[in-house]
Amino acid sequence: MTTEPARPLLLPQNRRLRHLQGVYIRNITLSRPRGKTIDDAGLNKSPQKLEALREPQLQHSHSSTDLRSRPPGARRQSTHWVGASPDYRQKKLEDVIDSRMVDTFFSLHVEGQEQPVYISEVVNKAMNATFRFFDLNDFAPAVTRLDTFTIRVWVKRNDFIPLIEEKVNLQALQFIGTLENHPFPPNCIVFHLVDGIYTAELTSRPVQPRPGPTLPTSSYNALMRLSNLDESIQDALATREELANQINAILRDTPVDKAPQAQEEAALATSFTAAERRLLKTSIRRRAELKSSILARHEAIKIGGEVQSHAQEDVSNAQEKLEESQKLLQSTSERIHGQRRRICEELTQIFHIDPTPQAPLLFTICGLPLPNTSFNDNDIDEDVISAALGFVARLVDMLQYYLSVPIPYPVYPYGSRSTIRDPISILADNQRLFPLYMKGAVRFRFDYGVFLLNKDIEALAESQGLKVIDIRHTLPNLKYVLYVASAGTSELPARKAGGVRGLLAG
Repeated sequence: MTTEPARPLLLPQNRRLRHLQGVYIRNITLSRPRGKTIDDAGLNKSPQKLEALREPQLQHSHSSTDLRSRPPGARRQSTHWVGASPDYRQKKLEDVIDSRMVDTFFSLHVEGQEQPVYISEVVNKAMNATFRFFDLNDFAPAVTRLDTFTIRVWVKRNDFIPLIEEKVNLQALQFIGTLENHPFPPNCIVFHLVDGIYTAELTSRPVQPRPGPTLPTSSYNALMRLSNLDESIQDALATREELANQINAILRDTPVDKAPQAQEEAALATSFTAAERRLLKTSIRRRAELKSSILARHEAIKIGGEVQSHAQEDVSNAQEKLEESQKLLQSTSERIHGQRRRICEELTQIFHIDPTPQAPLLFTICGLPLPNTSFNDNDIDEDVISAALGFVARLVDMLQYYLSVPIPYPVYPYGSRSTIRDPISILADNQRLFPLYMKGAVRFRFDYGVFLLNKDIEALAESQGLKVIDIRHTLPNLKYVLYVASAGTSELPARKAGGVRGLLAG
């Protein structure tokens, strides 16, 4: 299915300057055309060439031996770029393209006006300049109703110079529809009207009118009324311009009465004076407030200086006591550390934690074996396990007080019936107590109680700067804590007489 070509909407006699909306310039070149080439038509017009053509001149071809007998010579090069490097060729191509790029703008002129009616923007570095659209409907009808104008194209190499000056008749333009698929000649000017694209450089086949029914047009009387109305409008515009000139002349000749302006300025000055007086009163009141505030601040600064001087005296007096207190704190800390070492050493002697020779990593506490959280063997004595866990619970409970480390899960050491409480997990209050004995207890609650006891041992180890690798090793971890807490380079201090009271009194 063929597409119907575009058709112009304006008849040639109806084209006016107000219909012009844009201008394009294609194939801008600064070199002058060399004129016509010697074609067949020019050749036939030359008598000498015609006579030369009539004489038969046959050229015999050379044989292969004749070709070999020709003297060797260098082959003629078609370009001086042969053998050049790619960088040199690229630079030459860029220079050729840059030599054709220019800065361009155009101006439109009409008869009767010295100044141009429109000057376009400058298009930089372009060989095919496309300018912004414009609107000429704001000009007077004497300009917008013209069908002839002059266009001047200016280009810049060192400075702007006129390149093209052409008088254009809109009725003589040829409609081409679009800019595509048209070989434009050098310095071709293309015009964009409201109904399409026109040019005077290309010849195109005239578009046949679209077949259709004949429509009625306006009558002669209607056209005459329209013409009379247009003349009336033009007369009204001319009368308005004449009246405006007369009014301007009268205003120019009549002296200016400055009394109203002076009265207005006086009233304005009076209002400004009243406003300034009000502002002055406010400023005076504000100054008094600031003065009182400054006096109060001076008093506060004076009182603060006195307090600061008293505090400085107190600090200087307490400086001597500070050194004594620091020495007392250091000696007290050393004594507390020594007493903790002694207590942990005594706990080690009371609660013997020894390895079992028969099994590695299996320890006993007070001679009672305690597996490392593995109570699934059938030959395990439940009473022995409960008693061993009771010793561990008693030792953990004592260490939390001696080392001043609160354990997260409180222990209730009742021998072989010891228990442990979980205050952290989300449980009912009657289910927070877990047994540390096997007989008569639910197995998973017993296992969870042993797990909580191991977490308490881990908290004691972390307070001494230790990192527990496996919390399931109950007795090895507890022995490690006792070993580190009782370690030291100095000798163990002697036990104070009188128990705790003797320690406090000494």
